[in-house]
Amino acid sequence: MAAFSVACILLPNDAIDYGTAGIAIIVSKLTGLNLSLSVFIILLPFLIIGGVKMGRRFLIKAVTGSLAYMAGLAIFEAISFELNTEHFIAVIFGGAILGGGLSIILRFGGCIDGSEILANLIVSKLSEKKGINMSMTGILLVFNACVYLAAFFLINRNSSLLSLLVYIVATAVIDHFTDRFEAIKQVTIITKNPNKIVNWIRKDMKKTCTIMDSSGAVSGGNKTIICYVTYFELQKFREYIKGLGDNTFITVSTIDEIMLSH
Repeated sequence: MAAFSVACILLPNDAIDYGTAGIAIIVSKLTGLNLSLSVFIILLPFLIIGGVKMGRRFLIKAVTGSLAYMAGLAIFEAISFELNTEHFIAVIFGGAILGGGLSIILRFGGCIDGSEILANLIVSKLSEKKGINMSMTGILLVFNACVYLAAFFLINRNSSLLSLLVYIVATAVIDHFTDRFEAIKQVTIITKNPNKIVNWIRKDMKKTCTIMDSSGAVSGGNKTIICYVTYFELQKFREYIKGLGDNTFITVSTIDEIMLSH
């Protein structure tokens, strides 16, 4: 879906994707380099860094999604497809398809955009070093603002403005299906065996957490663990909890803001 949208709808209508894919498109337009190859070259260092910092399972999913995306670009570039409508309508339609494709990838823990990997790493590093929990929104906005400014000066104004519309539509679709993936996620875990989970959070996730006594009407005494993570870290959390094999109960909610008093 993402590759079809970019190759068959957005590019023929003078719009580009956002994130590292947007950078790759700009490079391809300026140099004449094959688009799928440009995507590979730009995305590769982000995938390597993401794999090192976020684990093997994330790397496998990210590489699988990226290869499928690049293969799709190569296939759809060779297909003659024309959407006979106004640029504005075509870009909205293309942005919605792009957002739908990216939503599916994100929901299953994958990623085909380096800007999201970069934002996640910055947020995780701030949390690890400074104890600051923040969303990825601001980082992604700055990154994509730079991409669109580059498109404005290096390609043309119309392309930059149409691409901004793509970003707005695509992210609206993604937010609808992933519950705002760029926001902070609060993970609440209710368990009778907290020590193993807390040690894993501290050593593997490099996170801190809050532990409280709690009691269930049926299960009796429990411990409630609360931790704040990014969307990509949440996928790692889910996989870990599934592998515990006990009656651990977990809920996830989206947090708009965390305030600290000093």
